[in-house]
Amino acid sequence: QVQLVESGGGWVQPGESLRLSCAVSGIIRNFNYMNWYRQAPGKEREWVASIDTLSRTNYAESVKGRFTISRDNAKTTVYLRVNSLKPEDTAVYYCNDPSGNYWGQGTQVTVSS
Repeated sequence: QVQLVESGGGWVQPGESLRLSCAVSGIIRNFNYMNWYRQAPGKEREWVASIDTLSRTNYAESVKGRFTISRDNAKTTVYLRVNSLKPEDTAVYYCNDPSGNYWGQGTQVTVSS
């Protein structure tokens, strides 16, 4: 059983930053490709960023240049640094291990003045 636990969300004002964490635990056969997704109220879940074992990254156009995904293999943790936040970034952010379609419970990010 693999567990993903997100943390680091909160309420911030536009322009501020947060660092989201996703701790992976359990029977981890391969801590490989990892994703971050988000789901805004009334919208479908959307992919935000991904990272592979060599720390090569990809980003959705809407967050490119503002968000940074990274990983610490020793801690089996994936991070998402979210800068210059906008109200439209308000969503529940989820991490995902596609190898077994594992998902965390999500962490809420609210951007509002």
